[in-house]
Amino acid sequence: MSASELNLANHFLIAMPSMLDPVFGGTVVYLCEHNASGALGVIINKPTDMTMGALFERIDLTLEISPGAPAIDKKLIMFGGPVQAERGFVLHSPHAQFSSMMAVTNEVALTTSKDILESVAAGTGPERILVSLGCAGWAAGQLEQEIVKNGWLTVPADASIIFDLPIEMRFTAAMGLLGIDPLMLTGEAGHA
Repeated sequence: MSASELNLANHFLIAMPSMLDPVFGGTVVYLCEHNASGALGVIINKPTDMTMGALFERIDLTLEISPGAPAIDKKLIMFGGPVQAERGFVLHSPHAQFSSMMAVTNEVALTTSKDILESVAAGTGPERILVSLGCAGWAAGQLEQEIVKNGWLTVPADASIIFDLPIEMRFTAAMGLLGIDPLMLTGEAGHA
């Protein structure tokens, strides 16, 4: 299969232990788009110290919290990657049509417009949501080169890992999709 035929959209990229990069070391990236022009994804397991409540205050939205609703205001915002780090990237269950929305699958969409946050604040947004600041991007052929150099493991994504698991469990769960215990991996290459 040539690099131009490889499409890893709706896959997790799992950083190998040898990746000592301060941005990507220990991360799981959900790839939203991958084609001949490059790739775009969002880190799903690197929280910032900002909560949804703080984000809504910063952008002048009032969170309408109904009794019994999940504590969305306490939910942490992720560091999605170093590209456009001041811009919001929202992974969510497809719910309604938002102005800058890209459907990845029937379970996951990516939206970059403020209208999704307005919908969440009003209590009418998608039930499953992960908000990040920034994203990860690769130029044409760059991701393929990193994979060939064993920088990343790839596996078809599971939306429940993105939306339902606590942040600290996402790396291990993504590795589990490959049947790998992260503790068994080493950053060293060796010969038996």
